[in-house]
Amino acid sequence: MFSWSRFAAILVKEFVQVRRDRLTFAMMIGVPVMQLVLFGYAINMDPKGLPMAVVSADASPFTRSLVRGLEASGYFRVVAQPATQAEAEALVAEGDVQFVLHLPADFSRRLARGERPVALLEADATDPAATGNAIAAVQAVNQSGLDRDLSGPLASLRQGPPAFELRVHRRYNPEGITAYNIVPGLMGVVLTMTMVMMTSIAMTRERERGTMENLLATPVRPFEVMAGKIVPYILIGYVQVVVILVAAKLLFRVPMVGSLALLSAILVLFIAANLAVGFTFSTLARNQMQAMQMTFFFFLPSMLLSGFMFPFRGMPGWAQAVGEVLPLTHFLRIVRGILLKGNSWDAVALEVGALAAFLVAAGTVALARYRETLD
Repeated sequence: MFSWSRFAAILVKEFVQVRRDRLTFAMMIGVPVMQLVLFGYAINMDPKGLPMAVVSADASPFTRSLVRGLEASGYFRVVAQPATQAEAEALVAEGDVQFVLHLPADFSRRLARGERPVALLEADATDPAATGNAIAAVQAVNQSGLDRDLSGPLASLRQGPPAFELRVHRRYNPEGITAYNIVPGLMGVVLTMTMVMMTSIAMTRERERGTMENLLATPVRPFEVMAGKIVPYILIGYVQVVVILVAAKLLFRVPMVGSLALLSAILVLFIAANLAVGFTFSTLARNQMQAMQMTFFFFLPSMLLSGFMFPFRGMPGWAQAVGEVLPLTHFLRIVRGILLKGNSWDAVALEVGALAAFLVAAGTVALARYRETLD
């Protein structure tokens, strides 16, 4: 028969076990809290204040009103006024601006003549979700952006069609195909999940099976152990990358306009950075379950705050600051920039530097933690 005393004994035993496994208990509380904070505060599918550059050859009240009308919509924020088209191209390629507004020299003159001048708004459409609502808001500016300036002799221009035309040019992804944005980013997501998990579990498994003691008894130095553990998984990571690139080209028709050799060289940094994180987790975890829990605790914010699933510029400042620390954030900018924009080394150098800094920091922590296990 059912015994309440035996049931109570098992219940107490489980609570004692949970209290002893403090890391697992912390994960049980920390992961729901993290999800609540990230989904509740950090995720925003309607980004506002997107950076815009203005290339204007006509300094007139009409062009100034047009720029103010775009800013008044809440979706645009002027951050640069490059003097040449080349400077604007560099800003878009490096991801410093999301839009570029081009105003021709004869804009106000043609407007006064009733000839409907054309202003061009170029959008970086590598992430369609980030620019979709902003592009939709352009229609309202196109209809009534200059109504206040069309007075006196120009009042008749308010009647009929708009007095000017604001054309939108979606660059790098004119049709807004989601696969062009998701599939290259999936390369970084897969590498982040598998590299961190495989390294942390492999090292923890050796400790559980007792082979770590044999390894510690050898004259192998900590850096040699770390390098020997990381290099095989770098090769495995390249195999994953080849599979994803072949599928992206053959199945999803993702354009690859940049240098695959440059991307391959940068992949070494990204894979090594994630493997260093996994190595660090292996020095903290006492068993494989804890290693998997810590991997998930690192993978969740990486996926949500990197710009893979949600627009990066739509997140609040604190979430963007956290995202800038994660290697996946910088790798997504690199891989999308190289494949879709054809970026060269100059355009991705800052992002590569951020990856290298993360690798140095994670590697230093991993080596320090490994030395502690030797003691």
